[in-house]
Amino acid sequence: MSNMQRSGCPITNVLDLIGDRWSLIIVRDLFIGRKTFKEFLNAPEGIASNILTSRLKSLTQSGFINYTRNPNNKKVKFYYLENKGIDLYPILYEMSMWSERNLNKPFHPLSTRWYLENKEKEPHLVIENEKNNYIKLRHELLEEVGKFV
Repeated sequence: MSNMQRSGCPITNVLDLIGDRWSLIIVRDLFIGRKTFKEFLNAPEGIASNILTSRLKSLTQSGFINYTRNPNNKKVKFYYLENKGIDLYPILYEMSMWSERNLNKPFHPLSTRWYLENKEKEPHLVIENEKNNYIKLRHELLEEVGKFV
């Protein structure tokens, strides 16, 4: 991605980085515990391997995610969210809540359960809790592979 801005609009600038069809799905997957290429590839949305490779590279170059190698198999990368990626959680939260309120579609049981658990809670508390839970998960992953952030 070029360093040149296409527009002075903050929304345009965010969409230039994560506005494709797959980037936020990958970020969502990281929040729910997926961390390997194979796990992303096996997600229900069915991303093609070449697109997944491209999006992982783009998200890494943009500083949203990073990876470390599996100490037991150096061919396997464990992806994780950087703080910049964790800061996307409020967007995921609002998109999820909007979808539940405005789309008349059946959702995955995991999404339905999440919505029911969180719909009556203060949004800022849910967001902070999810972000903090992910930071703990990331720390455990990096501690496990012997790399600390």
